[in-house]
This record gives sequence, C-alpha cells and structure tokens, in this order.
Amino acid sequence: MSACVPTRADDPSRTERTHPPHSPPSHGPRRFRIAGADVSASIAVFLIALPLSLGIALATGAPLQAGLVAAAVGGLVAGRLGGSPLQVSGPAAGLTVVTADLIQRYGWRTTCAITVLAGLAQLGLGCLRVARGALAVSPAIVHGMLAGIGVTIAVAQLHIVLGGTPQSSVPDNLRALPAQLADMRLASVSVSALTLVLLMLWPRLPGRAGRLLRKVPAALVAVAGASVAAALAGLRLPKVDLPSWSNHALAGLPEGPVLGIVAAVLTTTLVCSVQSLLGAVAVDKLVAGRPGLSARVRRSDLDRELLGQGAANIVSGSLGGLPIAGVAVRTSANVHAGAVSRNSTMLHGVLVVIAALLMVPILELIPLASLAALVMAVGIQMVSLHHIRTVTRHREVWVYAVTTLGVVSLGVLEGVALGIAMAVGVALHRLTRTRITHEETEGVHHVHVRGQLTFLAVPRLSRALHLVPHGADTVVELDGSFMDHAAYETLQDWQKTHTAQGGTVEITGRHPGTRSSEPQAFTGCRCRPWTPWRNHQCDRPQYAPASRNAPGGTDRTAPDPKGTGGASGHELARGISAFQRNTAPLVRSELARLAREGQRPSQLFLTCADSRLVTSMITSSGPGDLFVVRNVGNLVPRPGEESGDDSVAAAIEYAVDVLQVRSITVCGHSGCGAMQALLNSEPGGARTPLKRWLRHGLPSLERMADDSGPWGRLAGRAPEDAVEQLCLTNVVQQLEHLRAHDSVARALAKGSLELHGMYFHVGEAEAYLLTETDSGSVFDRVREADLTA
Repeated sequence: MSACVPTRADDPSRTERTHPPHSPPSHGPRRFRIAGADVSASIAVFLIALPLSLGIALATGAPLQAGLVAAAVGGLVAGRLGGSPLQVSGPAAGLTVVTADLIQRYGWRTTCAITVLAGLAQLGLGCLRVARGALAVSPAIVHGMLAGIGVTIAVAQLHIVLGGTPQSSVPDNLRALPAQLADMRLASVSVSALTLVLLMLWPRLPGRAGRLLRKVPAALVAVAGASVAAALAGLRLPKVDLPSWSNHALAGLPEGPVLGIVAAVLTTTLVCSVQSLLGAVAVDKLVAGRPGLSARVRRSDLDRELLGQGAANIVSGSLGGLPIAGVAVRTSANVHAGAVSRNSTMLHGVLVVIAALLMVPILELIPLASLAALVMAVGIQMVSLHHIRTVTRHREVWVYAVTTLGVVSLGVLEGVALGIAMAVGVALHRLTRTRITHEETEGVHHVHVRGQLTFLAVPRLSRALHLVPHGADTVVELDGSFMDHAAYETLQDWQKTHTAQGGTVEITGRHPGTRSSEPQAFTGCRCRPWTPWRNHQCDRPQYAPASRNAPGGTDRTAPDPKGTGGASGHELARGISAFQRNTAPLVRSELARLAREGQRPSQLFLTCADSRLVTSMITSSGPGDLFVVRNVGNLVPRPGEESGDDSVAAAIEYAVDVLQVRSITVCGHSGCGAMQALLNSEPGGARTPLKRWLRHGLPSLERMADDSGPWGRLAGRAPEDAVEQLCLTNVVQQLEHLRAHDSVARALAKGSLELHGMYFHVGEAEAYLLTETDSGSVFDRVREADLTA
C-alpha cells in the first residue's frame, strides 16, 4: 500500500494545493490511504492487546467484555484525539488494583460511573493545561507505585494459577497462600506453567527461523499454546465466558458515600493521567531513537493527550468498559513494529471490535488459568530491577520503598501520599544537611562545603571563613548545586574583605557567581560552564592565543622561550586540578560502576581529529556512551587496501563484533584541514605519512568530481564552497567504505546495526544528519522540535 497518510491543517509537512488563476478548484473525492507500516503495526499491537485485555479484566473482577470495550475505545477515541500519535491506550495493568477495589466496594455499574467522572476530571485538567505539572512527581514515586501494583497483581493472580480464588488484599492473599498451596489444582498449575514457559522462551528462539517466529507476539503464543494443550489433554478448567452483548452492563448512577466516590474519582484520575503522560514522554524517546521517524511524527502534546484520555474514559465508562490509560507494552510494540502515524492505533481498535463480535467462540476456549499466568508475569515485570538501581543511584530508594509498601499494604492513593511525604522529607533532609570543613595544606586554606548552601548553614559558613587568617591564599570548594541569597551575600562580602586585605580567593564548584581564581578581574564573564577551555576569551592574559591560523585551525599559546613547556604544562596541570576538585566527585560513582561492569556503548562514533570537535558536547553523551575513533579527515580505509594501518578496521571490528554497538556514525565538519589538503594536493612530491593517509580520501574527491550524480545539500542549500562540498561528500563516501567491511555487512544483514552520516558546522555550532533521497544526499538540521531530550 502507499505510504501516504492523511495530513491535518496544522501539519507543517502538508503541501498546499494551488490552482491556476480564475479556474475553479477541483472537487474530486480525496482517497483515504493507510501506510502499509501502520497496517502491520496495528496487527502486531492487536495480537498483544487481545489476551492482555481479557487478562486484566479477569484480574479486576470485571466482566471480561469490559476489557475488550476498553481496548477498542482506547484505540479509536484516545488514538484519534490524543496528543501522542503512536501511544496505544487501553486497559492497563497499573489500573488493576484501583479498579478491583472499586468493583468490590461499589459494584460494576458504579465503577463505570466513576470512570466517566474521572474522564470528565481529565478533560478539566487538560483544559487548564496542567499536564506538565504531573511530570513534577518524583520518578521514584511513580516507579514505586507501579512496583506496588505489580506485587499486588502477582500475588492475587497466583491464587488463580493454583486453581483458587484471590482475596481482597495482599495481606489476606498471603495469609491464604499456605492453604491454597495445600489444595492446588494440578490442571490449573500445568496450564499456567506452560503459559509462563512459552512466554519466557519464545523471545529467545535462536537462528533465522527464530527471528521469523519472534515476530508473533509472545503473549499470543503463550495463551494460544496453553489453550490448545488444555483442549488436546481434555482438561476441565474454568474458561473465558463472554455473555451476550445484549446483557452487557452499562454505567449507572454512582451509589455510595460522596466522599468515597470523590476519593475514587481522584485516585482513578491520578493513576490514569500520570501513567498516560509518562507513557507519552517515553514514546517521544522511542521515536527519537528511530532515524527518519522523528521528522514525520510530532512530539507529544501532553495537554491534548490528557484531553484524549479523558474523552476515552468517558466513552469507555459509558459503554461499560474498564478505565483507560496509555499502555507501555502495546506502545513499545507499536513503535518497534514500524508505525508512522496514529492510524495504526486506531486500526488496532477496529480489529478489537471485529474480534469481540466475530471471535467469541474462539475466545471462549481460553482457560482462565492461562490468562492469570499472563497477567501475573506482567505484574512481576512491573517490579523493575533497572528502576531499583536507578533510584538507588540517586539516593531515593527510601521514597521507592515507602511508596511500594504503602501501595501493597494500604492502597494506591495512600501509598502515593506516603511516597510524596517521604520525598518531601528526603528533600528537606538534603537541604539542611550541609557539611563545612576547614583545613590548611601547604600554606593554602581550604574551606569545603558539601551539600546545599542555604541560610540555615550561614552561621557555620561564617565560622569556617573566619578561621582563615588575613592575607592567606584560600580555596572555597562548593560541592552543592544550590545557594540561596543569604549564603551568596555572606560569601561575597567575605571574599571582598579578604581580597582587600591582600589575600587571594579561588571559588570552585557549582555556584551562581563566576568561576575564577581572581573573580574581581573577570566579573563580566558570562560563559562560566566552559572557562577551563584554553581558547576562552576570559582566560588569563599570560596565556593569550597567538593566532587562529595555526595548523589545524586551533589557537596556540605563546611559545615558551626556555623550551620547558611552562605555559602549556601549567595549563594542563590546572585543568587536571579542576577536574579532581569539581568533576571527579560527581562522576566517581558512575565511573566505578563502569569499571566493574565494563564498557557497553551503544554507538561507534567516527570523526575527525580536529580539536574543535568535542564529541561529548555535540552529542550530549557521557562516560560509557560512545566508542569514539578519531583520525585526520574521518576516513574509513576500504578493506583489502595496503594501508599500513589497520587501526580503523580493528576499531570497527571490535565495536561491531565484541561491543555489539547498534549504530555507527561518521561525522564530518566544516573547515576540515584534511579536506583542504586533499583539494590542494598535487601529484608527485614526497610521500609523507600525511599524504599516504589522505589517499583514502581520494574516492571522495572522485565522487565529487563525478557530474553524473547530484551534489549533497546542506539543509536545503548548496554548499558554500568546494571544501564544504568535499566535507559533505566525504561523509557519504566513508559510509560506503563502512558497508564493505565484513563485520558491518553481517550486522546490517541481520538488522542489528544502523549507519548514520553527520555534519557539524563549527562556526554555527549546528549539527546536521544525513538523509538519502531520490534527489541525492541531504544533510538536515537537527531541531529540538524533532527530538526528545
């Protein structure tokens, strides 16, 4: 099918249709087309959503048809109106505990009414445009809430797996577990065990056949396999029972205490909204990881997403469906299956409707024990070890633990309230826990402040500063990330007094003032984050740059007449000292983890050795993120050539075969000296090492001289000169050289590797990514609107 999708009026990629003057516009019917990628993605999502929707309905105690209603409404209504085009909504595991409690307290019809009221509340919040405020909730609280819900789901479904009936709470389920184990039904246990085995082993099938089979969702295979096995074995088990749609219960007027209904509506609104908004943010990150998709799919509009979720909950509750929220499993499957628009989400809803109407006899063959095992596995996966490691690293494990235990023992709303209280307590503890020490080392007085510097710490700061004698050399090290006005004034007043009495003050660390050993002389510097750069205009006068025309295009300090390298040596020592004082304490724990676990970079970044290219800065990466290879001209020698240097090929082989990187990026840059030398080279002359190396760039020179193909373009414009044209052409040519390497070719054939071209304009501080089109190679500017930070 065609890859055209219908465009909206607010879509910037839409092209205007114009008509000749004085001619009436054409009124021919517009054909609605769905991209083939959306069709295949919708089928993949449907196959996952069908068993999970039935399983979640079973876990809540709602009519099983309610899960299908919510899945269909989530796809059609939330998919059409929501602000996240690729997010798939429906009955979510995170709502299971809340819904089960509501059904037990108020009955099914009142629960549907509560769902409608929660949808109205979401509409109100969306109109107030407060969606971004929901993201202010600590991730530790959100992860703790989901973990608590996961534990509750797993413990409850364990009883169904064993052939029994779950109780109303986790403590009751745990107390009843010994008796249930003593009276378990082997038929239920065997079907559940088969479901779990298929669920775990299916994604791990090896070989080429395994890659093809893995395209079928594991959840569908597990439930279908268990159902077939139970039918062939003749096991008598409780199975899915879908009553006639004519008997389907719809929403009724809410019945119960007003305060209880209000609390239920608030709880449902909170869980639905937070889960959907966090899911929308996660979708943006998934989209950003797919090259070319971010240009077609807009970033999520969170307020619109809240409006779409509200409308879906109103419709679902009115039709007797479960509460709706964004579902991470289905959304991830939608993006990875290649969806390019919201049509995939809506089409999956249509498929659910068809299944609910035409596949009832097939669905009623599914044993309830198989669905319970599937939902139990989902609950266990909600307790993520990755999240636990993350909150531990950020010292928020107590917030996570309190939230989880609160949800398990008391309920979702109570657990979240406890988590918020603990988060506030941790923040206050960090704010007030400030250590200030004073020590003298080799005549230099060091005042070290660890923690946030607020008015509460001003008395201790003043005492430490007054221990410094008049006229002494002093270093004040600030390790906190916050300083209030009272502390700032105290420090500044003491600094002025101390320097006026002949002393020196060096203030280091993160603080609102300038970072300099002589702050009064450089108070006009506004480039504080990069002052360690030796090319910086705020540097000391004795290290002033001599000329920007030096080889390589970088600044050079004045020569040392004694030949001792004094200026550059002092600069190196000063930079190392600044790292040890300021940066090392911040990255030490992360580097220690990398030292224990080894490097696992996701990208090989091959770029030029030019000193102006700071790879970590232009890619916003840190230790362990990039495997970087730098050489003159970002060249990739073609395999088989007698280059006398296999370092690039060895790095490529190591990155692809050993580190198993997922992408390789070749990055060129403006004003490349190697490309300039290649253009100006003349045949003959001495075969210097540089000339021997640059011969690997001759194919780029030949490619540029070939008039049969179009020249590369930079963000829609032609290159400024021949050097820029060669820089762009060289990136394209080196990507071809990459494909000729055996390790790269094998990884590309398996689909485990992607190649990217990149161009960095030094003067504009602008990055461009390569896009291959029918008209040639185009380097498009990377805009923040296209990516998620």
